[in-house]
Amino acid sequence: MNYTQLSQSERYYISSMRAKKVSFSQIARDLGRAKSTVTREFKRNLRPTGRYAAFVAHSYAVARRRRSRRGSQFPPDCWQLIYSLLQEKWSPEQIVNYLANKNLYSISFQSIYRVVRIDRRRGGFLFKNLCIVPKRRRKRYGSLDSRGVLRGKRLID
Repeated sequence: MNYTQLSQSERYYISSMRAKKVSFSQIARDLGRAKSTVTREFKRNLRPTGRYAAFVAHSYAVARRRRSRRGSQFPPDCWQLIYSLLQEKWSPEQIVNYLANKNLYSISFQSIYRVVRIDRRRGGFLFKNLCIVPKRRRKRYGSLDSRGVLRGKRLID
């Protein structure tokens, strides 16, 4: 099922039907949406007076979309500096400390490792500049716990 946000006309429909005391279930059926979508929309976009107005709800939704974090929160010149330091064989931890000491950017080393992993999947070569490539952390569901077990060794008891 594809996700689509409510349109302004759907918000006006919700507003007019709620003014007529129509239930959320009926409104959702009319719009072809889930009941939870309609109720969440209604509760999320109430005015401070406690009333729902479609034009205000739409402006709230547009403002939330504008404020949402999409893409990187660091400018391209930050990433250029990080790439150049990686090519000089600096570790992500060293880069983070350098940037913090110079009061340039506050970025975590995990973010740098994540970018290196993404670059590697896309066919890049940043990972070759790392001294140690960390293992991916993963859950080991459905496998036996093998910590502390030496394979092929005879037990002494």
